[in-house]
Amino acid sequence: MRWWKLSTQREGTEPRLVDRASNDGAQHTGPPQPFRAALGIAVALCLMTSLVHVLLVFLYVTPSNEISRRYDSQINAWIYPFFEQNWKLFAPDPETATSQISVRTTHTSTDGSIEVSDWFDLTAVDESAVRHNVFPSHTTQNLLRRAWITYLDTHGNDDESRSERALMMQKYLRNIAVDRLTAHRPAPFEAIQLRVITRPIMPRADMRQPRPAAQPADVRELPWWTVTSDGN
Repeated sequence: MRWWKLSTQREGTEPRLVDRASNDGAQHTGPPQPFRAALGIAVALCLMTSLVHVLLVFLYVTPSNEISRRYDSQINAWIYPFFEQNWKLFAPDPETATSQISVRTTHTSTDGSIEVSDWFDLTAVDESAVRHNVFPSHTTQNLLRRAWITYLDTHGNDDESRSERALMMQKYLRNIAVDRLTAHRPAPFEAIQLRVITRPIMPRADMRQPRPAAQPADVRELPWWTVTSDGN
């Protein structure tokens, strides 16, 4: 804090302000120049990344247009798999089915026999983490479910990865299952298999028409996937 005093040299002269803080040798300096420059660059990069992200997501969810078609590969490279949107700008896609995803593992024992574990319900773990939670995690609600939907879109019904994106989604789904499983079952394993039970969501009942018959659930077991320490 600076204290100013009013002093005069002699009678009849104009008063002048004297800075007493200048006499005690105190110096007030701001942040170093390199620090301020680095901070400015970091802020600029964050703003630029945010703008690019918003622009690419906007082009992804808008109806197909000349710009989105021209830069389709760049948009998909940024969106998949972490920023995929399950909605369109003017027409959200409601879910038509629920999927229950379970996983089991194999482990080779010391005598050379292969042990197969029981099925572990990954979907039930996510649902228990969301139920009665005032602030449920978006990752817990959608990460596994969206990974399976995208895997289904890229593989169809034969589980063959015919493109780099399909192979990426296969590894992505496998890694999510491995992470969720090891968090609850720390036992060692060398391979995993997923089972997905899909149940259609019944349409809303109409008093003027009879309620449609319940459709049977679809059970699908995926191939065994080898798990390595490097995640490949």
